[in-house]
Amino acid sequence: MPVLKVENIHKSFRGTEVLRGVDFTLERGDALSMIGSSGSGKTTLLRCLNFLETPDTGRILVNGESLFDASDPETQQEADKREKRLHFGLVFQNFNLFPQYTALKNVTLAKELLAKDQEGYRGNRAAILKSIRDEAAALLDQVGLSDKMGSYPHELSGGQQQRVAIARALALHPDILCFDEPTSALDPEISGEVLLAIKDLARRHITMIIVTHEMGFAREVSSHVIFLDDGLIAEEGPPEQVFGAPKTERLRVFLRAVR
Repeated sequence: MPVLKVENIHKSFRGTEVLRGVDFTLERGDALSMIGSSGSGKTTLLRCLNFLETPDTGRILVNGESLFDASDPETQQEADKREKRLHFGLVFQNFNLFPQYTALKNVTLAKELLAKDQEGYRGNRAAILKSIRDEAAALLDQVGLSDKMGSYPHELSGGQQQRVAIARALALHPDILCFDEPTSALDPEISGEVLLAIKDLARRHITMIIVTHEMGFAREVSSHVIFLDDGLIAEEGPPEQVFGAPKTERLRVFLRAVR
């Protein structure tokens, strides 16, 4: 059973159809890269998967469970969106760290808030918070920031901030980790450290969806690649096929333009 199944997703804004019927599946442990020109629908699709936008039609299933079905109002309750988002960890282009908190606090905050709703929290508060902090410290160490746990975002480089954001997303143990152009806000000399961190996640078979303009990176890290064009999946396949032997003229034109 695929960890994610997307069926016939359509999305329009003010009469302009941005997604025109997108279908794909994602297997657990795979790294899926989405490529395509600006305006092709990549970010809109990612936002639909994270319930930041509501598709006009279609279904989204995670581990066989229907999280969204445009024909079923029961799956579209606003009150349920917070819980559904926990299936997806989203790393934004511009980090979105809380400036008033340290790197460690940025990673622990969401999990601490969730823990307060758990049964038995009051009686085990100290042990639960220690466990959350210990796990956050291990995640920051994993992304190479063990010496920056007490630093505030303004004291970190852009690449370091993005790695804190990755640790924060991992802290909630999402089924799927999503990246929206993770290096677009970074200088080229800094972006390499973020790409290395994502490559390490791929080596450890963390399930990922990566919207990226870095073709070399997508070719190296991905197990599957989707090429979106004008709101449709124009071509998809393993990276050696998509980049080495594209089937459509539209993809060939795109790849020539970005190389």
